[in-house]
Amino acid sequence: MPDPHDIEAQATVQELRGALAAHDIKLPSLGRDFGTPPLVILGNCNIATARALSAVLRKAAGR
Repeated sequence: MPDPHDIEAQATVQELRGALAAHDIKLPSLGRDFGTPPLVILGNCNIATARALSAVLRKAAGR
């Protein structure tokens, strides 16, 4: 039987991947860590991707 925390981590990664894709942002290293508890790995990205992510977050925050 799959670990509920692992299922939640996997679902969260997919949700985040979809939300980022809606803004044409891809984090190449986005994934999940298999530690206990499972963690979401945001990983590395290039400067252009980091700037795009910052802009989306600022806009969402109304800044």
